[in-house]
Amino acid sequence: MTSEECPVPLGSISSAGPGQNEEYSSAQADDIIEEMGPGDDVSIGSDLSTLVVPFPELAPVVFFCLKQTTCPRNCLVNTWFERISIMVILLNCVTLGMYQPCENIDCTSDRCQILQAFDAFIYIFFALEMVVKMVALGIFGRRCYLGDTWNRLDFFIVMAGMVEYSLDLQNINLSAIRTVRVLRPLKAINRVPSMRILVNLLLDTLPMLGNVLLLCFFVFFIFGIIGVQLWAGLLRNRCYPEENFTVPSGMTLPAPYYRPDEDDERPFICSLASDNGIMSCTDVPARREGGRICCLDKEDALHRQALGLCINWNQYYTRCHTGSTNPHKGAINFDNIVYAWIVIFQVITLEGWVEIMYYVMDAHSFYNFIYFILLIIVSTFY
Repeated sequence: MTSEECPVPLGSISSAGPGQNEEYSSAQADDIIEEMGPGDDVSIGSDLSTLVVPFPELAPVVFFCLKQTTCPRNCLVNTWFERISIMVILLNCVTLGMYQPCENIDCTSDRCQILQAFDAFIYIFFALEMVVKMVALGIFGRRCYLGDTWNRLDFFIVMAGMVEYSLDLQNINLSAIRTVRVLRPLKAINRVPSMRILVNLLLDTLPMLGNVLLLCFFVFFIFGIIGVQLWAGLLRNRCYPEENFTVPSGMTLPAPYYRPDEDDERPFICSLASDNGIMSCTDVPARREGGRICCLDKEDALHRQALGLCINWNQYYTRCHTGSTNPHKGAINFDNIVYAWIVIFQVITLEGWVEIMYYVMDAHSFYNFIYFILLIIVSTFY
């Protein structure tokens, strides 16, 4: 395009300020876009391209007829539009926090119905917002609606809400779809530029954490292998009666092995003869019934009612043997590498790691605390 063909005088290009393009009326902008054809050569500079269209970051024409100054495209850049959108997102955060599904499952109370009405209004607003943005930006393309990652997230949230309401109309309950509602507050990231920059920065740094994750994997793997080699099956050690043990007729042992409590949540783990653990079956305490210590032997069973005493069955649990149950419903053990990783993860969270360490020390050796101290130093503090 030559200087004679340019709709804006060249003298005004050099003197135009960075925000001077907003001073042109919508009619002037329309004339500029009409005179700029797709094959025109815009080689005068970036200032001319800024003057050609009011918003260079947007596509000049969408749907073959909507220019940047045509409604609703010119309404999209209005600051009030973004402010209203942020207010609706904040309202959605409040309504999501006020839901109490356990108290009113059928949603017959006034509170639940009001919240449902707000939820329907919020969804309609988000759907209309998506439609307006699609009309204003176009649907497909680099600078169009679906060309932006955060807009694709908004599109997914609206489509998931559409599926949810469609299933509600057909009396089909799909709770997994309802969980998509928690993603609605993420729409605020697309509205606050500083927050969007921060999130994008965090996402850009994820590939750089690959070496850190690889190091963590090697730490987990090495400590897991050590745990499996040393303590596989040891946390299943329990105190059983001797193999030739018999009880008087009409009587039974309280349990097949010694249990400190009924649910066996914190078992008594003994050390085998081949190991050097802290606890042995000789450390089993006397049985207590009704707050009293039982002191009778099984031979005195016939006289227990007359004497008002109880039999100390715990004295017969003298054989340490590997059973079939691990602590905490079988979740805490080093029987294979997967369970070892679960235990290691719990240890590095510093939640209940002392109890696990005592289990291992009771079954194997007192010096096993070195393993847990090193694991915490390497994994937690570094």
